[in-house]
Amino acid sequence: MGNDGGSIPTRRELVKEAARNPNTTQLKETLREHLEHFWTTCPLSHKRLLHPIVSDAVGNLYNKDALLQYLLPGDDIEAISSKADCDEVLQGRVKSLRDVVELKFEADGNAEAPNGKQKGRWICPVTQKELGPNAKSVYLVPCGHVFSEGAIREMKADKCLQCNEPYESTDIISILPTDKSEKERLKLRVEELSHRGLAHSLKKLPGSSKKRKKNRMDANGDVENGIKSEPPSNGKVNGSSKTPILSSTSAPVGIKNADTAMLTARVLEEQNERRKRKKTSGTSDAVQSLFTSKNKKGGNNNMDFMTRGFSIPH
Repeated sequence: MGNDGGSIPTRRELVKEAARNPNTTQLKETLREHLEHFWTTCPLSHKRLLHPIVSDAVGNLYNKDALLQYLLPGDDIEAISSKADCDEVLQGRVKSLRDVVELKFEADGNAEAPNGKQKGRWICPVTQKELGPNAKSVYLVPCGHVFSEGAIREMKADKCLQCNEPYESTDIISILPTDKSEKERLKLRVEELSHRGLAHSLKKLPGSSKKRKKNRMDANGDVENGIKSEPPSNGKVNGSSKTPILSSTSAPVGIKNADTAMLTARVLEEQNERRKRKKTSGTSDAVQSLFTSKNKKGGNNNMDFMTRGFSIPH
């Protein structure tokens, strides 16, 4: 039998067949299995993809609740995965909800899940073909409606076929692309949008408007050559009162989704509470009681915590 101490087997006896490169059929099958996994599983939570589903700038799919859990402040993200694993998956592409688009799939509606949510195949609203690993699919920015690639290519329209939202040819995003040229196109699109001060969802990046205002010339002297001048002492500019600054605890403005607005308001409230605790965490009353602040009637000016309660004999 060999390898029992009585004899030494040769390589010819151990290796029956030489290693071969996978053929085209095997490569396609491996690719299909890879796509099927990411069409059905969130890479952050490793759970099944369920509505609502969002996509980043390169067409990857995530559960929105898992992404919100990642974006919330704090290190407690046990509900999804470790912080390092999530960073490796996202690779810095998602820093806020501006960097993702919520997708709007159309299902055939042949069955319903026990929890009441719709269950079934995702289909193209134009061709009625199933969307998934066996068909190339795309979605439009910013509306997020999903179609088959063939339907968008044949229609050649500049408005969404579902909501009439206008879009450009560069705003057609492939879902889980496999071609290197398509991946490079999506990366170049993100770079161009960043130069324009826009995120993947075509929303303005934070601070982009401030940079533009910094380079403008203001005739009133408020901002000139990027140098900010001091306002008048009466608190008015050009005869009108200043616009009041909104508090950090005010309701989020511009967030249409109720769940996202509620989560954002909760985060702002927690941050405000932490700021208040830091401001009030100065010298405690117990430490202040060890020293005398001001002279009191009948008190000893030289009294401190070392001599309090004791009298020095003359």
